[in-house]
Amino acid sequence: MFNIDAEGWIHGTGSAVFVSPFYDKRQGTSPLDLIVIHNISLPAGVFGTGHVAALFEGRINCSAHPSFESLRGLEVSSHFFIDRNGFIRQFVSTNNRAWHAGVSSFMNRVRCNDFSIGIELEGCDTQPFEEAQYRALSELIDAIIRRYPTIQYITGHCDIAPGRKTDPGPFFNWTQLMERLKPIKPLQYWTVLRKN
Repeated sequence: MFNIDAEGWIHGTGSAVFVSPFYDKRQGTSPLDLIVIHNISLPAGVFGTGHVAALFEGRINCSAHPSFESLRGLEVSSHFFIDRNGFIRQFVSTNNRAWHAGVSSFMNRVRCNDFSIGIELEGCDTQPFEEAQYRALSELIDAIIRRYPTIQYITGHCDIAPGRKTDPGPFFNWTQLMERLKPIKPLQYWTVLRKN
């Protein structure tokens, strides 16, 4: 079981903290009520390289792969990253604003970073995710809502930035996630707003 402390940091076997420099304080008056699911792999479709963590920590070697040139100078982060084995790395306190959503809108509110928690899954748009990732994701969401009972929405990056983002992609199994969340909260508690 994972827990998130009052300072917004995760505790529990199968998790670790690696602090990103890319964060700031939340702005505005919207309550923290949204979880945004993403996918990421560097290079795309290649797993276990360590490059994602390096990107979020601001230490990626942009010469390591030709596709990384576009990442030069990029300042981006996520609250959490779940690798293919289900291990959770946290980069930003959930009390702070991670820079994961970019230009975005949800239920007529813009700047989703102000009222959301970002969770990146190691993956891509062309391959299924691992069972261990769904298990870790559901346990992480459980910990998040125990710390922040205002959370009531879960959506994909593609749905808050349509036309700009595609993640978590067509291979993300929303039905499986929702089934796993049933014991945590009644299904009607969760509102998954999908583009389609």
